[in-house]
Amino acid sequence: MSKLTHLDAGGAAHMVDVSTKPVTSRSAAAEGTVRMRPETLALIRAGDAKKGDVLGTARLAGIMAAKRTHELIPLCHALQLSKVSVDLTLDDALPGVRVTAEAKLAGQTGVEMEALTAVSVACLTIYDMVKAVDRAMVIGEIRLLAKSGGRSGDFVADKTP
Repeated sequence: MSKLTHLDAGGAAHMVDVSTKPVTSRSAAAEGTVRMRPETLALIRAGDAKKGDVLGTARLAGIMAAKRTHELIPLCHALQLSKVSVDLTLDDALPGVRVTAEAKLAGQTGVEMEALTAVSVACLTIYDMVKAVDRAMVIGEIRLLAKSGGRSGDFVADKTP
């Protein structure tokens, strides 16, 4: 088990000093789902949600959230992201929406939290956009799919959570 880097010798939380780390290319991908009634999914598919474009709004919300991760999670560094993408797929098998996000940069620390934040906020936005018709939606299965770069190397999640 590796030591927790966000705790100092006395056990207090602190921001990790990355100033001596080399700048490397880093990326991360994450996923999550919003499960809903089939009728809610049909409403999104038809573009008939009263609040407007559910998927477009969720995509933008996820991108914006990734860029502001450091404002939401106390010990995250402010990063100069070079790419954030959020993809939303309607899935009748859930039924619901599958959300994936990717974040990239050349920097001294990873972008896992940015990818996870993008997915989380995109899922919350979907919920907000159609909660009037389906308050029983379930947001879940948010996880890191992969990351590359940095001292800890690459990571790829198992196919099934």
